[in-house]
Amino acid sequence: MNKFYITTSIAYTNSLPHVGYALELIQADVLARYNKLLGKEVFFLTGTDEHGRKNAEAAEKLGKDPQQFVDEIASQFQKLTGIFNISNDDFIRTTDQKRHWPTAQKVWNKIVEAGDLYKAKYKGLYCVGHEAFVKPGELESGKCPLHDQEPQVIEEENWFFRLSKYKNDVKNLLTRGDLKILPENKTKEVLAMLEDLEDISFSRPSKDLSWGVPVPNDPDSTFYVWVEALINYLSGVEYAVESEKYKKFWPADGHLIGKDIVKFHAIYWPAILSSAGLPLPKAIYIHGFITVEGQKMSKTIGNVVDPFKLVKKYGVDPVRYYLLREIPSNEDGDFSIKKLEDRYNGDLANNLGNLVSRVAKLIQTKSDNKLIFEQKFLEKDVEDKINETKKNYVKAIEEFRLHEALGKLWELLTFANVYIDQKKPWTETDPASLQKTLTGALTIIIYSASLLKPFLPETAEKIYQGFGADFDVKDWEGYHFKLILSEPLFPRL
Repeated sequence: MNKFYITTSIAYTNSLPHVGYALELIQADVLARYNKLLGKEVFFLTGTDEHGRKNAEAAEKLGKDPQQFVDEIASQFQKLTGIFNISNDDFIRTTDQKRHWPTAQKVWNKIVEAGDLYKAKYKGLYCVGHEAFVKPGELESGKCPLHDQEPQVIEEENWFFRLSKYKNDVKNLLTRGDLKILPENKTKEVLAMLEDLEDISFSRPSKDLSWGVPVPNDPDSTFYVWVEALINYLSGVEYAVESEKYKKFWPADGHLIGKDIVKFHAIYWPAILSSAGLPLPKAIYIHGFITVEGQKMSKTIGNVVDPFKLVKKYGVDPVRYYLLREIPSNEDGDFSIKKLEDRYNGDLANNLGNLVSRVAKLIQTKSDNKLIFEQKFLEKDVEDKINETKKNYVKAIEEFRLHEALGKLWELLTFANVYIDQKKPWTETDPASLQKTLTGALTIIIYSASLLKPFLPETAEKIYQGFGADFDVKDWEGYHFKLILSEPLFPRL
């Protein structure tokens, strides 16, 4: 129980990263860092999904070899993890023939042993954007609503997985809560998807899809790209060799995904694992999409937001804060530069930044640059507000409402600013009263920084360093805080 294995979905490498995928990385990073602070051993996996027709066609258009093409795109996603200060422990690539291919093929063979794969001819509607077959009822005016294109009519002989065999197992798993869906109101949607469940294609003919993982013992077939993409979660913990990493961290404690791939993760994946005789993940976190000023991000419209440019202009933590606070964790949210700048100036510069500067100035001018913490000087209303904030913050994170966790934290910062305004310590002449006010204000700042650490790790570190604090300290009684803060955290734009 003292471990936490979190994954993102793996990014498809037919185009460069956009801000929507940055959001998923950051959300997963918060969960990873939060659980690490709880004392758990954390393993955090992300990566890239590199096979399939879309990638092969995109490479061909540019006159490039598919491997060269995906290498270039994958490097940008790896760069994204660095730019956003993501704490992932590994980055898996589905073109990794040493780690991923053997894992995918091992899972395939396990499913064969269970008698759950058979060959059959199939005719259906194939959406290249999804890299999957779709049903007529999923279309709008004959087009895939997500990719705005008509599917192709394809007839071929494929390997099929007996998904219908696991319908009741998956239903029971969800209704009992053994596989938790967050937000919980999405559980009903997933259960509704089970109603018309059929066996599903697990492969494509190699003549039509050569860019992929070969099916074991069948040179004429290639893994369906979404099948082997799911298996990356096992590849990252080295299931192929059943390493100590696999034994320690599997099953996953949480898969963080976008709402467009819920069926694959909440229905297909548990069924695949059940067939292979493997333990099932514990939770699936579902986030929405980012629109841009009310419109879906689209290359055609020209409103795709480049996360690298955002960080270059505004800094890492301001962009992390905006995406985590402004975009609801479990719903769609809208992006705009104006809102980002408003959040920067209002929440970061005026609230947090101003609070830190005010308290630093007071300690400098009224307390000779230092303060010794004594519990007896911490007033009850301050202590009660801190405890209330922690309770609400923890509940919000556990329920995957990261935006609300930050909201509760900012209520505490607002409380601190009001507290200082009411106490007016700059006019205080009584040493004991001054000590109470400074102790209360600084305690809120230090405690807020500890809660901020999963969200804005650089900022939390700057605050601790600025007041000479140590993250490893558990009991602050008698601690000597020494002011070394030199410049504002967030200069106004």
